[in-house]
Amino acid sequence: MKLYKSTTNKKISGVLGGLSEVLNFNSSLLRVIYIILTFVTSGFTLLLYIAAALLLPTDVKQGTANK
Repeated sequence: MKLYKSTTNKKISGVLGGLSEVLNFNSSLLRVIYIILTFVTSGFTLLLYIAAALLLPTDVKQGTANK
């Protein structure tokens, strides 16, 4: 189970889309949970999201070329 940024299920950078694909979890529900956690943690999860967006690789689907 390798975490990656999704190229097909993304709204901003694909971090939560990739996480939902790896966990086999509803991406919309995960995004709502993330927004709530951002307010509860005073923005700490926003820093984690930015770090993940910069550090995680993107997924590579077979038959598609990322240019």
